[in-house]
Amino acid sequence: MDYLVVNQQIPIQFPNEIILYIKREDLIHPFIPGNKYRKLKYNLLKAKEEKKTKLLTFGGAFSNHIAAVAYAGKENNFKTIGIIRGDELASQISENPTLQFAQGCGMKFQFVTREEYKNKTADLFIEKLKKLYGDFYLIPEGGTNLLAVKGCEEVLKTEDAAFSHICCAIGTGGTISGLINSANFNQKIIGFPALKGNFLSDDIRKFATNSNWELQLDYHFGGYAKINEELIRFINDFFKQTNIPLDPIYTGKMMFGILDLINKGYFPKGAKILAIHSGGLQGIKGMNSYLKKKNLNQIIIQ
Repeated sequence: MDYLVVNQQIPIQFPNEIILYIKREDLIHPFIPGNKYRKLKYNLLKAKEEKKTKLLTFGGAFSNHIAAVAYAGKENNFKTIGIIRGDELASQISENPTLQFAQGCGMKFQFVTREEYKNKTADLFIEKLKKLYGDFYLIPEGGTNLLAVKGCEEVLKTEDAAFSHICCAIGTGGTISGLINSANFNQKIIGFPALKGNFLSDDIRKFATNSNWELQLDYHFGGYAKINEELIRFINDFFKQTNIPLDPIYTGKMMFGILDLINKGYFPKGAKILAIHSGGLQGIKGMNSYLKKKNLNQIIIQ
């Protein structure tokens, strides 16, 4: 994983002297983009240090994390195992771009029911996996652990100290935790959860050392992987105006929320906002296949 980090910041001007910059973390790596690159960086080093030869992790049907771990394993000579939520997906690999990609990278799958998947962190469940697959390096769902947070602390650079507000999408809380830990005290970190509810605050506090952050809970569009026509239109309009693609699970909802808050006067005059584009674009193909079946408009990707 030796790709150069692309720090392309796109400025967008607004009334009231507000400027929004988008940091293109999605351009870090063609197949391990954004926060996935950050989260895996030190975990892969640790796996090599422990002389592990296998990576095992968890994810859903169109998981960015599953795709990233599969390619990272291929690139770094690890065998990879994906525990996939939904046993019905075993017969649908050919219809699923994410699973096809991961399988093409050499990842082996074990499909489990959604009930079984709820036990993924239980000691008994992990012991069963060890009996099945032998010794492996365990990466949690979404990739968030202390080493992942350490990687995400490297998103912000010295020049980013000029921003008053830093925004990011939230899945498991690792990315925002890294931003909180590395930001200056006078910077406000704003997270936009893809999941419904406020339970992520407790998870973030396990990793974050500062208190200069808040969550905006009104932009989940119904919960994880839930979208509607309004969000699709927004993502497509944003792409047409800026040529910047957004995904419908994370960055699309974050950007919708940022612009809505600007319009509502949430940000003070002269605010300099940095939005972290954390990737997730590989999931668009899978989402579009779902939208097509529902006879809904699809997301423009090029």
